Amino acid sequence: MNTFIYNIKGLFNVRQTAKILIVDDDQDILTAGKLLLKRSFSDVSICSDPAQISGLMKQINYDVILLDMNFGPGESSGKQGLEWLSQILTIDSNMIVVVITAHGGVDLAVEAMKIGATDFVAKPWENEKLVATVRTAVKLGASRSEAEALRQTNKALAAVTNSQNHQSIIAKSSSFNSVLAMLNRAAPTDANVLILGENGTGKELIARELHRKSLRSQNVFMSVDLGALSETLFESELFGYQKGAFTGANETREGRLIAANGGTLFLDEIGNIPLHLQAKLLTILEQRKVTPLGSNKSIPFDVRVISATNLATKDLHDESIFRQDLLFRLNTVELALPALRNRVDDIEPIAQHYLAYYCKKYGKTDKELSESARIALKNYHWPGNIRALRHATERAVILSDSTMLEASDFQLVNNLTAQSAQNQNPVEVDRSPAPEVEELNLNRLERATIEKALLKHRYNISHTANELGLTRAALYRRMEKHGL
Repeated sequence: MNTFIYNIKGLFNVRQTAKILIVDDDQDILTAGKLLLKRSFSDVSICSDPAQISGLMKQINYDVILLDMNFGPGESSGKQGLEWLSQILTIDSNMIVVVITAHGGVDLAVEAMKIGATDFVAKPWENEKLVATVRTAVKLGASRSEAEALRQTNKALAAVTNSQNHQSIIAKSSSFNSVLAMLNRAAPTDANVLILGENGTGKELIARELHRKSLRSQNVFMSVDLGALSETLFESELFGYQKGAFTGANETREGRLIAANGGTLFLDEIGNIPLHLQAKLLTILEQRKVTPLGSNKSIPFDVRVISATNLATKDLHDESIFRQDLLFRLNTVELALPALRNRVDDIEPIAQHYLAYYCKKYGKTDKELSESARIALKNYHWPGNIRALRHATERAVILSDSTMLEASDFQLVNNLTAQSAQNQNPVEVDRSPAPEVEELNLNRLERATIEKALLKHRYNISHTANELGLTRAALYRRMEKHGL
């Protein structure tokens, strides 16, 4: 007897916050069910007429509905219950419904679960089993609600992120308009796109535009800078890992491929991946499944892959540098972005755009370009492309007190060495011993060193940063500091 009392107390010792509705035409069943469940759940309602379900659901957000399958004297087919189940799920497709069947009505329960019921209990029920079934149903409902809330949150975040990162593409030149025409044709498809172009030509901007005009635009756009990932971080960042997979893996982390599921994955600097990692990436993209480090379970993913590289075409088609089977997987559509020096008609509009942007950002009076400035900007070679033009414009806005910007305000003369080097193809690096100089100014020495490294690597930021022992972000900061 004492054991029985102990079990009953253990069964009802946790009163869960949940709203339960029991629907049955047998008043004894309703009374017994309510008395049993109200000890475990905060709110238990009963209903003897299923026609009232719709009105009750409009008034109260139930967590679980217990629904009998037969109503009225002599009914045993369960058809009425199936019809009411369908109506409940029409009102709320996520509603958790547990059907109540007569003993041995397993076939009817299976039919109900095909329609959308979560579980079933048989009459006469066992008290412990009924309470356990409803507890499980409540937890399932909470999980569904949380998952739906997360989906809505992710959708909202993706929409906000996409809108915040949206930048207008300024293009008047025929060379770039042909790129946009191809972009508009490729964007609505799920085809993988490979974007080619020098550093600073706007490859990520084009990738975001492809995503914005795609059928995945309401989902996440995930950008991964492969040039900034070391070999040891490549797999953990892209594939994810389980807790304890390696030293420092203190918690399970989702990889970028899974995080971008349903959206677009942008792989920037794809040409920097070593050959052995290219093989792993190819396998993952072919199988459309990824296995996190430390796990033996493959997880399917659905992403559109857009990649970008500044590799020259001849290098891209060199098997010793880039796997051709991976290239075929990535470049279903290939977009080659022209350098800014080949978009002369776009230089002035882009400069005007950044003038307006930085004047507003720094609280400056609106500035204009003089005729000499326009000519200088158009005639300059722009080795850093749009990024260099943006930095030059920002610097001019900050340093000039005049409302009319002259050519000298952009400090283009300081970059003539880079311009001259870019005009030579291929680039020849002076490898003769550096003459002894008395230059001891650290700022000027740093600038000269960075400039020499940039010329050596033809403005490949990743290679330059690697030789200088810097991160890409640190190199960009120093380039901006020295006007490079």
